Amino acid sequence: MLGPRSAFSRQETVKILTPRTLRPVAAQVELDVVDMRLLRALQEDARLTNRELAGRAGIATSTCSDRLARLRDAGVMCGSAVRIEPSAVGRPLEAMLAVRVHPHRRPLVDPFVQHVLALPETRHLYHLTGPDDFLIHVTVVDAADLQRLVLDELTARDEVVMVHTHLIFHQWRGGPLLPPGAEG
Repeated sequence: MLGPRSAFSRQETVKILTPRTLRPVAAQVELDVVDMRLLRALQEDARLTNRELAGRAGIATSTCSDRLARLRDAGVMCGSAVRIEPSAVGRPLEAMLAVRVHPHRRPLVDPFVQHVLALPETRHLYHLTGPDDFLIHVTVVDAADLQRLVLDELTARDEVVMVHTHLIFHQWRGGPLLPPGAEG
């Protein structure tokens, strides 16, 4: 358990890549036990009101608002989103696609990334080290839709030399993301 004077700092500069921008995150962000409570609570339920958050963190609502603004401005909190159940919107089949491109050079990689991010089936895209260059999490209607996606949107591209498909049977979500040592 964290003591009331515990603080965590982030020492290095981190770049966050979003589809629209590349922005630096503050070089050092001091996070105390109250920040940890806020971050944990929001990751468990992002719909909490400012009053509910303040109550969970043991602070005034105005203090809570100020702290949340500081966490957003510092780049610790980067957006909020609603998770959608894929089968509820007609995309019950999920897969991870391991993709190799050749040559692995920026003039080909950047357009490939933009292409994949523009596909409605794409949930997440990861640029990797190792034998595979990218891992794409997709949601599709059925096996035929997955085949169409692989053949028409991926292997049809000259730079794509291999797509290895892994169907997802089930997935689990981990707990809140906190700095090392703050998990307790």
